[in-house]
Amino acid sequence: MLRIGIDLGGTKIAAGLVDENRVLGPSIQEPTGLPRPAGELAEAIYHLAYRLLKEQGLTFQDVESVGIGIPGTVNKETDCIEYANNFGFENVPFLKMLKELFPCPVYGENDAKAAAWGEYLAGAGRGSRSMTAVTLGTGVGGGIILNGKILEGHNGAAGELGHMVIHQNGRPCTCGRRGCLEAYASATALVSRAKEAMEHCEISMLWNLCGGNLSEVNGRIIFEASKKGDPTACEVLDCFTEDLSDGIANIINILQPEVLCIGGGLSGAGEALLAPVREKTAPKIYSRASEKNTRIVLAELGNGAGIIGAACLNEQMSKN
Repeated sequence: MLRIGIDLGGTKIAAGLVDENRVLGPSIQEPTGLPRPAGELAEAIYHLAYRLLKEQGLTFQDVESVGIGIPGTVNKETDCIEYANNFGFENVPFLKMLKELFPCPVYGENDAKAAAWGEYLAGAGRGSRSMTAVTLGTGVGGGIILNGKILEGHNGAAGELGHMVIHQNGRPCTCGRRGCLEAYASATALVSRAKEAMEHCEISMLWNLCGGNLSEVNGRIIFEASKKGDPTACEVLDCFTEDLSDGIANIINILQPEVLCIGGGLSGAGEALLAPVREKTAPKIYSRASEKNTRIVLAELGNGAGIIGAACLNEQMSKN
């Protein structure tokens, strides 16, 4: 039977149909419309799923289950979202609301873990026993799969890879600490570094590529300037990939996953990102002399990872 996967984000809600082979089919989306009450948001998600089915000539009788990835801490025992800062949720019974609306089983998980689960089942981690996903976007997200299961932690909050400290007393992080990986290796951090460097170099190619407007600087522009040999962009990316490699080396030294996949918006740079990260990570790995070492690869599913992973959460629950 078909399953519905829902990826709830701060700006949009995406819903898609996933078949028994974990292949993503038709999908639709609409704005999240924050801020809005939890009950209203739950109803919007239900109506989006209903519209998805109706457009395909289907009903909920054709659906095995619904899974949803939520950017927050999901308590599966109470069906509450313990904390989701962008949604203003704190101990909100959001999953309970959804379960009361849908006429089929509903499963919920943190969005980064759901995306990691999707990559593990149908993308970069397919066929492996263990995989860690690192997502480079507004922040640095993560999901850990060990022995074919999502690592939850005793409170469901495991996998906050972006909040390991890599620089003592370093840059401030949104979590309230200083020196977190997220403050150095997110897309947000990369853009901030580039802007700081541009203010000290008026002849950088970055100024031309952004039309002289700092607010137009983004990851694509930085990689483009670096590819063309701009010294400022090259230095920014060199520092960025050095810091990212520190975080990745820490993850590998602790977990030793078979696969570590890098996703998120910055992964679109491909080998321009991956090659220096691999090179800088290699000498930092404690097990570097081993015949078996972690493969560092790009995520394969793009925005579909969250939908596929959410749709397949029933498989994760059956393992518990």
